[in-house]
Amino acid sequence: MWARRTLGDAAAEGGAGLSLPSPSGLWLRLGGTLALLLLVSGVGLSLGSADIPPGVVARILLSHVPGLPVEQTWPDGWDRIVWDIRLPRVLLAGLVGGTLAYAGAAYQGVFRNPLADPYLIGVAAGAGLGATIAFLLPLDFAFYALSPVPALAFAGGLLAVALSYGLARTGTVVPTATLVLAGVAVSSLATAGMSFLFMLAGDDLRTIFAWIMGGMNGAGWRQVGLLVPYSALAAAVVLVHGRVLNVLQLNEEEARQLGVNVERTKLLLIAAASLATAAAVSVSGLIGFVGLVVPHAVRLLWGPDYRRLVPLSMVAGAVFLITADLVARTAVSPAELPVGVVTAFSGAPFFLFLLRRRSRAGG
Repeated sequence: MWARRTLGDAAAEGGAGLSLPSPSGLWLRLGGTLALLLLVSGVGLSLGSADIPPGVVARILLSHVPGLPVEQTWPDGWDRIVWDIRLPRVLLAGLVGGTLAYAGAAYQGVFRNPLADPYLIGVAAGAGLGATIAFLLPLDFAFYALSPVPALAFAGGLLAVALSYGLARTGTVVPTATLVLAGVAVSSLATAGMSFLFMLAGDDLRTIFAWIMGGMNGAGWRQVGLLVPYSALAAAVVLVHGRVLNVLQLNEEEARQLGVNVERTKLLLIAAASLATAAAVSVSGLIGFVGLVVPHAVRLLWGPDYRRLVPLSMVAGAVFLITADLVARTAVSPAELPVGVVTAFSGAPFFLFLLRRRSRAGG
């Protein structure tokens, strides 16, 4: 007698290739990565131009919790350093890292390619062009407390993705290969526009390059508040589609036979991941390799099931970028490296390893 094939069966097959962890295994691994996140966050709050003991950092944080009677035994300057400078910077680095990582996982699932990243269809180039325009034009406005640079970077990233999607769409279908090619074309066009504007930048060129290379300089509570709603909304969309992402790893035709509206699902996931990526880029600049390296590393370590891959990538991405930011601001102290340089130095070798591994598997 033939057994009826369900969406759950197909989801399990879509995640085949590595043994899938049990729910208890997921919580164990998630707990371990969360513990690591707390550890690197504590180190990030303690170390810097002025080292502050971890115990004092903990007491400073507790002193800002309403109702907790914590006696202040530390200088006022330390309180300002921890609460007003380092804490929002660590939180922003964690949010940006986690956002880029789960967006990368979503892109890799939709395009069925572990080498896809959140910048694949033009977000980075569009955001870079928007930010460059903001630096060069005499703009003086605020949109919901958002200054011109992140506002135009956000708009440029979303516009580039929308243009790529519109160019790739044929009727009600958007072939993934065509979408990638459209993204390459739009990215090339935006990059050409940036190159032209660089010639006109003059003294602003150094500032533009500093933004493009990415960093957490000037991170504050406002930037954290701006990113949280976009990242949380997109994360919820991607998380609830973990099972469907598994099914998409089979093929689109079989997914349709199982009742999945493939085109609507692809549009929803790409829109959510692109929205989150544009928001992250608008407050941090262009930080590469996070969305590529972290999901693939999680996949290699803990399996391809997107119900596990997405949440683990979130936490691992936060750990990765907080660590990279710590290195960026302490490696050549009192100077500071762009975070994008640190992620490139660590991510590029891993990317080459992935390419080599993929070519061997194909050969």
